[in-house]
Amino acid sequence: MFDNLTERLSSTLKNISGRGRLTEDNIKDTLREVRMALLEADVALPVVRDFVKRVKERAVGTEVSKSLTPGQEFIKIVQAELEAVMGDTNEALDLASQPPAVILMAGLQGAGKTTSVGKLGKLLKERNKKKVLVVSADVYRPAAIKQLETLASDIGIDFFPSSPDQKPVAIAQAAIEHGKRKFYDVVIVDTAGRLHVDEAMMDEIKAVHKIANPVETLFVVDAMTGQDAANTAKAFNEALPLTGVILTKVDGDARGGAALSVRHITGKPIKFLGVGEKTDALEPFHPDRVASRILGMGDVLSLIEDLERNVDKEKAEQLAKKFKEKKGFDLEDFRGQLQQMKNMGGMMGMMDKLPGMSQLPGNIKDQVDDKIFVQMEAIINSMTTKERERPELIKGSRKKRIAAGSGTQVQDVNRLLKQFTQMQKMMKKMQKGGMKNMMRNMKGMMPGGGMFPER
Repeated sequence: MFDNLTERLSSTLKNISGRGRLTEDNIKDTLREVRMALLEADVALPVVRDFVKRVKERAVGTEVSKSLTPGQEFIKIVQAELEAVMGDTNEALDLASQPPAVILMAGLQGAGKTTSVGKLGKLLKERNKKKVLVVSADVYRPAAIKQLETLASDIGIDFFPSSPDQKPVAIAQAAIEHGKRKFYDVVIVDTAGRLHVDEAMMDEIKAVHKIANPVETLFVVDAMTGQDAANTAKAFNEALPLTGVILTKVDGDARGGAALSVRHITGKPIKFLGVGEKTDALEPFHPDRVASRILGMGDVLSLIEDLERNVDKEKAEQLAKKFKEKKGFDLEDFRGQLQQMKNMGGMMGMMDKLPGMSQLPGNIKDQVDDKIFVQMEAIINSMTTKERERPELIKGSRKKRIAAGSGTQVQDVNRLLKQFTQMQKMMKKMQKGGMKNMMRNMKGMMPGGGMFPER
Protein backbone atom coordinates (compact mmCIF):
# COMPACT_ATOMS: atom_id res chain seq x y z
CA MET A 1 0.00 0.00 0.00
CA PHE A 2 1.37 3.42 -1.09
CA ASP A 3 4.77 1.76 -1.78
CA ASN A 4 5.80 4.04 -4.66
CA LEU A 5 4.71 7.22 -2.92
CA THR A 6 6.36 6.18 0.36
CA GLU A 7 9.63 5.44 -1.44
CA ARG A 8 9.69 8.77 -3.29
CA LEU A 9 8.62 10.96 -0.35
CA SER A 10 10.90 9.18 2.15
CA SER A 11 14.02 9.77 0.03
CA THR A 12 13.00 13.38 -0.80
CA LEU A 13 12.29 14.31 2.82
CA LYS A 14 15.39 12.47 4.08
CA ASN A 15 17.52 15.01 2.19
CA ILE A 16 15.92 17.91 4.04
CA SER A 17 15.38 16.36 7.50
CA GLY A 18 18.91 16.89 8.80
CA ARG A 19 19.39 20.48 7.59
CA GLY A 20 20.16 23.06 10.22
CA ARG A 21 18.82 25.87 8.08
CA LEU A 22 16.12 25.95 5.43
CA THR A 23 16.04 28.55 2.69
CA GLU A 24 13.28 29.42 0.26
CA ASP A 25 15.37 27.79 -2.47
CA ASN A 26 15.83 24.38 -0.86
CA ILE A 27 12.18 24.36 0.25
CA LYS A 28 11.24 25.09 -3.38
CA ASP A 29 13.44 22.21 -4.63
CA THR A 30 11.98 19.78 -2.10
CA LEU A 31 8.42 20.81 -2.93
CA ARG A 32 9.11 20.27 -6.62
CA GLU A 33 10.11 16.69 -5.77
CA VAL A 34 7.04 16.26 -3.52
CA ARG A 35 4.82 17.58 -6.34
CA MET A 36 6.31 15.08 -8.82
CA ALA A 37 5.89 12.21 -6.33
CA LEU A 38 2.21 13.07 -5.81
CA LEU A 39 1.49 13.39 -9.55
CA GLU A 40 3.21 10.06 -10.22
CA ALA A 41 0.99 8.55 -7.50
CA ASP A 42 -1.99 9.66 -9.62
CA VAL A 43 -3.18 12.26 -7.12
CA ALA A 44 -5.61 14.69 -8.80
CA LEU A 45 -3.91 17.90 -10.01
CA PRO A 46 -6.12 20.35 -7.97
CA VAL A 47 -5.27 18.36 -4.84
CA VAL A 48 -1.51 18.51 -5.60
CA ARG A 49 -1.62 22.26 -6.28
CA ASP A 50 -3.52 23.00 -3.08
CA PHE A 51 -1.31 20.71 -0.98
CA VAL A 52 1.99 22.17 -2.25
CA LYS A 53 0.67 25.74 -1.82
CA ARG A 54 -0.33 25.14 1.82
CA VAL A 55 2.94 23.40 2.70
CA LYS A 56 4.92 26.24 1.10
CA GLU A 57 2.98 28.94 3.00
CA ARG A 58 3.65 27.23 6.33
CA ALA A 59 7.27 26.25 5.55
CA VAL A 60 8.39 29.68 4.38
CA GLY A 61 6.75 31.31 7.42
CA THR A 62 8.05 31.65 10.97
CA GLU A 63 6.91 28.12 11.88
CA VAL A 64 10.07 26.60 10.36
CA SER A 65 12.60 29.46 10.56
CA LYS A 66 12.26 29.77 14.36
CA SER A 67 12.48 26.04 14.95
CA LEU A 68 15.68 24.50 16.35
CA THR A 69 15.25 21.55 13.94
CA PRO A 70 13.83 23.14 10.77
CA GLY A 71 14.19 19.95 8.69
CA GLN A 72 12.11 17.95 11.17
CA GLU A 73 9.61 20.80 11.43
CA PHE A 74 9.18 20.74 7.64
CA ILE A 75 8.38 16.99 7.73
CA LYS A 76 5.83 17.65 10.49
CA ILE A 77 4.13 20.21 8.23
CA VAL A 78 4.03 17.73 5.31
CA GLN A 79 2.51 15.11 7.63
CA ALA A 80 -0.10 17.54 9.02
CA GLU A 81 -1.11 18.65 5.51
CA LEU A 82 -1.36 15.02 4.31
CA GLU A 83 -3.74 14.38 7.21
CA ALA A 84 -5.74 17.53 6.36
CA VAL A 85 -6.11 16.42 2.71
CA MET A 86 -7.47 13.04 3.84
CA GLY A 87 -9.74 14.40 6.56
CA ASP A 88 -7.90 15.01 9.88
CA THR A 89 -9.56 12.23 11.92
CA ASN A 90 -11.36 8.93 11.48
CA GLU A 91 -15.09 9.45 10.90
CA ALA A 92 -16.97 6.47 12.27
CA LEU A 93 -20.36 5.30 11.01
CA ASP A 94 -23.25 7.23 12.52
CA LEU A 95 -25.63 4.49 13.62
CA ALA A 96 -27.44 6.55 16.25
CA SER A 97 -30.97 6.25 14.90
CA GLN A 98 -34.20 4.37 15.52
CA PRO A 99 -33.27 0.72 14.74
CA PRO A 100 -32.69 -0.61 12.24
CA ALA A 101 -30.04 1.85 11.03
CA VAL A 102 -30.01 1.47 7.24
CA ILE A 103 -26.72 1.57 5.31
CA LEU A 104 -27.01 1.92 1.53
CA MET A 105 -24.03 0.81 -0.57
CA ALA A 106 -23.53 2.38 -4.02
CA GLY A 107 -20.80 2.10 -6.66
CA LEU A 108 -19.76 0.91 -10.09
CA GLN A 109 -19.61 -2.73 -11.15
CA GLY A 110 -16.39 -4.49 -10.18
CA ALA A 111 -15.50 -2.10 -7.35
CA GLY A 112 -16.00 -4.82 -4.73
CA LYS A 113 -19.35 -3.59 -3.44
CA THR A 114 -20.94 -6.95 -2.53
CA THR A 115 -17.73 -8.14 -0.83
CA SER A 116 -17.62 -4.86 1.11
CA VAL A 117 -21.23 -5.42 2.27
CA GLY A 118 -20.12 -8.75 3.77
CA LYS A 119 -16.94 -7.31 5.31
CA LEU A 120 -18.85 -4.38 6.84
CA GLY A 121 -21.52 -6.72 8.20
CA LYS A 122 -18.84 -8.86 9.86
CA LEU A 123 -17.07 -5.81 11.32
CA LEU A 124 -20.33 -4.41 12.79
CA LYS A 125 -21.23 -7.80 14.23
CA GLU A 126 -17.84 -8.57 15.78
CA ARG A 127 -16.52 -5.16 16.84
CA ASN A 128 -19.75 -3.21 17.43
CA LYS A 129 -21.82 -6.20 18.63
CA LYS A 130 -24.67 -5.33 16.25
CA LYS A 131 -27.38 -7.65 14.94
CA VAL A 132 -26.95 -7.26 11.15
CA LEU A 133 -29.20 -8.09 8.19
CA VAL A 134 -27.95 -7.85 4.60
CA VAL A 135 -30.03 -7.72 1.41
CA SER A 136 -29.20 -7.57 -2.31
CA ALA A 137 -31.25 -5.21 -4.51
CA ASP A 138 -28.98 -6.02 -7.48
CA VAL A 139 -31.47 -7.71 -9.83
CA TYR A 140 -29.31 -7.29 -12.96
CA ARG A 141 -25.99 -9.02 -12.38
CA PRO A 142 -26.22 -12.80 -12.68
CA ALA A 143 -25.67 -14.54 -9.32
CA ALA A 144 -25.30 -11.22 -7.41
CA ILE A 145 -28.01 -12.25 -4.92
CA LYS A 146 -26.53 -15.74 -4.51
CA GLN A 147 -23.05 -14.25 -3.98
CA LEU A 148 -24.27 -12.15 -1.05
CA GLU A 149 -26.24 -15.07 0.39
CA THR A 150 -23.13 -17.31 0.34
CA LEU A 151 -20.98 -14.55 1.82
CA ALA A 152 -23.49 -13.88 4.63
CA SER A 153 -23.61 -17.60 5.43
CA ASP A 154 -19.78 -17.83 5.57
CA ILE A 155 -19.53 -14.80 7.85
CA GLY A 156 -22.46 -15.76 10.08
CA ILE A 157 -24.77 -12.80 9.48
CA ASP A 158 -28.42 -12.90 8.39
CA PHE A 159 -29.47 -12.61 4.75
CA PHE A 160 -32.85 -11.36 3.55
CA PRO A 161 -33.90 -13.30 0.40
CA SER A 162 -34.70 -11.49 -2.85
CA SER A 163 -35.06 -12.52 -6.51
CA PRO A 164 -34.24 -11.00 -9.95
CA ASP A 165 -37.94 -10.62 -10.86
CA GLN A 166 -38.53 -8.12 -8.01
CA LYS A 167 -38.15 -4.35 -8.18
CA PRO A 168 -35.13 -2.98 -6.20
CA VAL A 169 -37.37 -0.50 -4.32
CA ALA A 170 -39.71 -3.33 -3.21
CA ILE A 171 -36.73 -5.45 -2.08
CA ALA A 172 -35.30 -2.63 0.07
CA GLN A 173 -38.70 -1.83 1.56
CA ALA A 174 -39.43 -5.48 2.47
CA ALA A 175 -35.97 -5.97 4.04
CA ILE A 176 -36.28 -2.84 6.21
CA GLU A 177 -39.80 -3.87 7.35
CA HIS A 178 -38.42 -7.32 8.25
CA GLY A 179 -35.53 -5.61 10.09
CA LYS A 180 -37.99 -3.61 12.19
CA ARG A 181 -40.13 -6.65 13.05
CA LYS A 182 -37.15 -8.82 14.02
CA PHE A 183 -35.31 -6.07 15.98
CA TYR A 184 -32.17 -5.81 13.82
CA ASP A 185 -29.71 -3.05 14.71
CA VAL A 186 -28.45 -2.58 11.15
CA VAL A 187 -29.76 -3.37 7.64
CA ILE A 188 -27.18 -3.12 4.81
CA VAL A 189 -28.65 -2.74 1.31
CA ASP A 190 -26.45 -3.78 -1.63
CA THR A 191 -27.49 -1.95 -4.83
CA ALA A 192 -26.80 -2.70 -8.49
CA GLY A 193 -23.58 -1.46 -10.05
CA ARG A 194 -23.04 -0.45 -13.68
CA LEU A 195 -19.94 -0.34 -15.84
CA HIS A 196 -20.29 3.46 -16.00
CA VAL A 197 -22.44 6.22 -14.52
CA ASP A 198 -25.74 6.41 -16.41
CA GLU A 199 -29.05 8.24 -15.90
CA ALA A 200 -31.26 5.14 -15.53
CA MET A 201 -28.96 3.75 -12.86
CA MET A 202 -28.96 7.02 -10.95
CA ASP A 203 -32.77 7.33 -11.09
CA GLU A 204 -33.15 3.80 -9.72
CA ILE A 205 -30.70 4.27 -6.87
CA LYS A 206 -32.33 7.62 -5.97
CA ALA A 207 -35.69 5.79 -5.68
CA VAL A 208 -34.11 3.09 -3.44
CA HIS A 209 -32.47 5.83 -1.36
CA LYS A 210 -35.79 7.63 -0.91
CA ILE A 211 -37.62 4.54 0.34
CA ALA A 212 -34.69 3.30 2.50
CA ASN A 213 -33.92 6.69 4.08
CA PRO A 214 -30.45 5.45 5.11
CA VAL A 215 -28.38 6.92 7.95
CA GLU A 216 -25.26 6.14 5.89
CA THR A 217 -24.91 6.17 2.09
CA LEU A 218 -21.50 4.74 1.32
CA PHE A 219 -19.82 4.91 -2.07
CA VAL A 220 -17.62 1.88 -2.77
CA VAL A 221 -14.76 2.61 -5.17
CA ASP A 222 -11.67 0.75 -6.42
CA ALA A 223 -8.45 2.47 -5.25
CA MET A 224 -6.60 1.13 -8.28
CA THR A 225 -8.52 3.47 -10.59
CA GLY A 226 -6.53 6.38 -9.06
CA GLN A 227 -7.95 9.88 -9.50
CA ASP A 228 -10.78 8.41 -11.62
CA ALA A 229 -12.05 7.01 -8.30
CA ALA A 230 -12.41 10.55 -6.97
CA ASN A 231 -14.15 11.76 -10.15
CA THR A 232 -16.67 8.87 -10.08
CA ALA A 233 -17.32 9.53 -6.39
CA LYS A 234 -18.01 13.18 -7.29
CA ALA A 235 -20.58 12.14 -9.93
CA PHE A 236 -22.36 9.90 -7.41
CA ASN A 237 -22.21 12.60 -4.77
CA GLU A 238 -24.05 14.99 -7.07
CA ALA A 239 -26.88 12.46 -7.43
CA LEU A 240 -26.95 11.01 -3.91
CA PRO A 241 -26.32 12.54 -0.49
CA LEU A 242 -23.21 10.41 0.20
CA THR A 243 -21.99 10.25 3.80
CA GLY A 244 -18.69 8.50 3.12
CA VAL A 245 -16.49 6.34 0.93
CA ILE A 246 -15.11 2.78 1.17
CA LEU A 247 -11.86 2.51 -0.77
CA THR A 248 -11.32 -1.10 -1.91
CA LYS A 249 -8.30 -3.04 -3.25
CA VAL A 250 -5.93 -0.70 -1.41
CA ASP A 251 -3.48 -3.59 -0.93
CA GLY A 252 -3.05 -3.78 -4.72
CA ASP A 253 -2.58 -0.02 -5.15
CA ALA A 254 1.08 0.95 -4.86
CA ARG A 255 0.34 4.57 -5.79
CA GLY A 256 -2.21 5.87 -3.28
CA GLY A 257 -3.65 8.63 -5.49
CA ALA A 258 -7.28 7.79 -4.70
CA ALA A 259 -6.80 8.00 -0.92
CA LEU A 260 -5.33 11.49 -1.29
CA SER A 261 -7.89 12.74 -3.83
CA VAL A 262 -11.31 11.47 -2.71
CA ARG A 263 -11.85 13.74 0.31
CA HIS A 264 -10.68 16.90 -1.45
CA ILE A 265 -12.78 16.33 -4.59
CA THR A 266 -16.00 15.03 -2.99
CA GLY A 267 -15.85 16.67 0.43
CA LYS A 268 -16.83 13.25 1.82
CA PRO A 269 -14.68 11.25 4.25
CA ILE A 270 -13.11 7.88 3.50
CA LYS A 271 -14.57 5.71 6.26
CA PHE A 272 -13.00 2.31 5.47
CA LEU A 273 -10.17 0.74 3.49
CA GLY A 274 -10.52 -2.70 1.88
CA VAL A 275 -7.05 -4.21 2.35
CA GLY A 276 -7.37 -7.76 1.03
CA GLU A 277 -9.67 -10.56 -0.05
CA LYS A 278 -10.38 -12.02 3.40
CA THR A 279 -13.70 -11.17 5.03
CA ASP A 280 -11.97 -9.35 7.90
CA ALA A 281 -9.77 -7.26 5.56
CA LEU A 282 -11.65 -4.00 6.16
CA GLU A 283 -9.96 -1.30 8.25
CA PRO A 284 -11.42 1.96 9.60
CA PHE A 285 -9.64 4.81 7.79
CA HIS A 286 -7.43 6.91 10.08
CA PRO A 287 -5.86 9.83 8.11
CA ASP A 288 -3.14 10.36 10.72
CA ARG A 289 -2.07 6.71 10.59
CA VAL A 290 -2.17 6.58 6.78
CA ALA A 291 -0.10 9.81 6.58
CA SER A 292 2.43 8.18 8.91
CA ARG A 293 2.57 5.10 6.64
CA ILE A 294 2.97 7.24 3.51
CA LEU A 295 5.97 8.97 5.10
CA GLY A 296 7.54 5.60 6.00
CA MET A 297 6.93 6.03 9.74
CA GLY A 298 4.74 2.92 10.04
CA ASP A 299 1.44 2.54 11.85
CA VAL A 300 2.15 1.05 15.25
CA LEU A 301 -1.33 1.86 16.64
CA SER A 302 -3.06 -0.25 13.97
CA LEU A 303 -0.53 -3.04 14.55
CA ILE A 304 -1.34 -3.04 18.29
CA GLU A 305 -5.08 -3.13 17.48
CA ASP A 306 -4.48 -6.07 15.12
CA LEU A 307 -2.60 -7.89 17.87
CA GLU A 308 -5.35 -7.30 20.43
CA ARG A 309 -8.02 -8.48 18.00
CA ASN A 310 -6.31 -11.47 16.42
CA VAL A 311 -4.05 -12.96 19.04
CA ASP A 312 -5.78 -15.83 20.82
CA LYS A 313 -5.37 -14.77 24.45
CA GLU A 314 -6.09 -18.26 25.76
CA LYS A 315 -3.35 -19.81 23.60
CA ALA A 316 -0.94 -17.01 24.54
CA GLU A 317 -1.59 -17.67 28.23
CA GLN A 318 -1.07 -21.43 27.73
CA LEU A 319 2.26 -20.75 26.00
CA ALA A 320 3.32 -18.38 28.81
CA LYS A 321 2.37 -21.02 31.41
CA LYS A 322 4.37 -23.62 29.47
CA PHE A 323 7.41 -21.30 29.52
CA LYS A 324 7.00 -20.71 33.23
CA GLU A 325 6.97 -24.44 33.88
CA LYS A 326 10.06 -24.81 31.61
CA LYS A 327 8.25 -27.30 29.37
CA GLY A 328 9.88 -26.00 26.19
CA PHE A 329 8.59 -24.94 22.80
CA ASP A 330 7.51 -27.62 20.30
CA LEU A 331 6.30 -27.72 16.68
CA GLU A 332 2.66 -27.54 17.82
CA ASP A 333 3.48 -24.16 19.46
CA PHE A 334 5.36 -23.10 16.32
CA ARG A 335 2.29 -23.92 14.19
CA GLY A 336 0.15 -21.85 16.57
CA GLN A 337 2.49 -18.87 16.07
CA LEU A 338 2.27 -19.23 12.26
CA GLN A 339 -1.54 -19.29 12.43
CA GLN A 340 -1.65 -16.16 14.60
CA MET A 341 0.63 -14.37 12.12
CA LYS A 342 -1.66 -15.45 9.26
CA ASN A 343 -4.66 -14.02 11.14
CA MET A 344 -2.90 -10.65 11.28
CA GLY A 345 -2.55 -10.45 7.50
CA GLY A 346 0.74 -12.32 7.24
CA MET A 347 4.27 -11.01 7.47
CA MET A 348 3.78 -8.40 4.73
CA GLY A 349 0.67 -7.06 6.47
CA MET A 350 2.66 -6.62 9.68
CA MET A 351 5.76 -5.20 8.00
CA ASP A 352 3.64 -2.58 6.22
CA LYS A 353 2.80 -1.14 9.65
CA LEU A 354 6.32 -1.18 11.12
CA PRO A 355 8.36 2.06 11.04
CA GLY A 356 11.31 2.21 8.65
CA MET A 357 10.22 -0.74 6.51
CA SER A 358 10.23 1.45 3.40
CA GLN A 359 14.01 1.71 3.78
CA LEU A 360 14.50 -2.09 3.58
CA PRO A 361 16.34 -3.11 0.39
CA GLY A 362 14.08 -4.58 -2.30
CA ASN A 363 15.85 -7.98 -2.30
CA ILE A 364 15.07 -8.42 1.42
CA LYS A 365 11.42 -7.42 0.96
CA ASP A 366 11.18 -9.99 -1.86
CA GLN A 367 12.31 -12.74 0.52
CA VAL A 368 9.39 -12.04 2.86
CA ASP A 369 6.82 -14.14 1.04
CA ASP A 370 3.72 -15.24 2.95
CA LYS A 371 3.53 -18.38 0.79
CA ILE A 372 6.49 -19.66 2.85
CA PHE A 373 4.30 -19.60 5.97
CA VAL A 374 1.53 -21.55 4.20
CA GLN A 375 4.14 -24.14 3.16
CA MET A 376 5.56 -24.33 6.69
CA GLU A 377 2.10 -24.93 8.15
CA ALA A 378 1.40 -27.66 5.55
CA ILE A 379 4.63 -29.44 6.52
CA ILE A 380 3.76 -29.36 10.26
CA ASN A 381 0.21 -30.58 9.44
CA SER A 382 1.75 -33.66 7.76
CA MET A 383 3.51 -34.70 10.96
CA THR A 384 2.13 -37.00 13.65
CA THR A 385 1.33 -35.61 17.11
CA LYS A 386 4.40 -37.44 18.46
CA GLU A 387 6.66 -35.83 15.82
CA ARG A 388 5.34 -32.36 16.64
CA GLU A 389 6.06 -32.92 20.33
CA ARG A 390 9.49 -34.49 19.69
CA PRO A 391 11.03 -33.07 16.47
CA GLU A 392 14.26 -34.98 17.12
CA LEU A 393 12.41 -38.15 15.93
CA ILE A 394 12.17 -36.73 12.42
CA LYS A 395 14.91 -38.50 10.48
CA GLY A 396 15.33 -39.86 6.89
CA SER A 397 12.20 -41.95 6.14
CA ARG A 398 9.95 -39.71 8.26
CA LYS A 399 11.18 -36.64 6.36
CA LYS A 400 10.30 -38.32 3.05
CA ARG A 401 6.80 -39.18 4.30
CA ILE A 402 6.21 -35.62 5.62
CA ALA A 403 7.44 -34.08 2.35
CA ALA A 404 5.15 -36.36 0.28
CA GLY A 405 2.18 -35.62 2.56
CA SER A 406 2.63 -31.84 2.31
CA GLY A 407 3.48 -31.72 -1.39
CA THR A 408 6.99 -30.40 -0.68
CA GLN A 409 10.61 -31.55 -0.97
CA VAL A 410 12.81 -33.07 1.76
CA GLN A 411 14.98 -29.90 1.68
CA ASP A 412 11.83 -27.86 2.56
CA VAL A 413 11.28 -30.08 5.60
CA ASN A 414 14.98 -29.65 6.56
CA ARG A 415 14.65 -25.86 6.21
CA LEU A 416 11.56 -25.79 8.44
CA LEU A 417 13.30 -27.88 11.13
CA LYS A 418 16.29 -25.53 11.01
CA GLN A 419 14.01 -22.48 11.41
CA PHE A 420 12.16 -24.20 14.24
CA THR A 421 15.47 -24.92 16.03
CA GLN A 422 16.36 -21.21 15.79
CA MET A 423 12.96 -20.25 17.20
CA GLN A 424 13.35 -22.84 19.98
CA LYS A 425 16.76 -21.40 20.96
CA MET A 426 15.29 -17.91 20.98
CA MET A 427 12.45 -19.03 23.25
CA LYS A 428 14.94 -20.67 25.66
CA LYS A 429 16.96 -17.45 25.84
CA MET A 430 13.74 -15.58 26.50
CA GLN A 431 12.98 -17.97 29.39
CA LYS A 432 16.38 -17.28 30.92
CA GLY A 433 16.96 -13.61 30.26
CA GLY A 434 13.65 -12.09 29.24
CA MET A 435 12.96 -9.55 26.52
CA LYS A 436 16.50 -8.22 26.05
CA ASN A 437 17.81 -11.64 25.04
CA MET A 438 14.81 -12.23 22.83
CA MET A 439 15.34 -8.96 20.92
CA ARG A 440 19.02 -9.77 20.41
CA ASN A 441 18.09 -13.15 18.98
CA MET A 442 15.33 -11.71 16.79
CA LYS A 443 18.05 -10.16 14.64
CA GLY A 444 19.12 -13.65 13.64
CA MET A 445 15.57 -14.42 12.54
CA MET A 446 15.37 -11.43 10.19
CA PRO A 447 16.13 -11.68 6.47
CA GLY A 448 19.71 -12.66 5.87
CA GLY A 449 19.84 -14.28 9.32
CA GLY A 450 18.14 -17.49 8.28
CA MET A 451 14.42 -17.09 8.97
CA PHE A 452 13.60 -16.51 5.32
CA PRO A 453 15.16 -18.77 2.72
CA GLU A 454 17.52 -17.41 0.11
CA ARG A 455 16.09 -17.41 -3.39
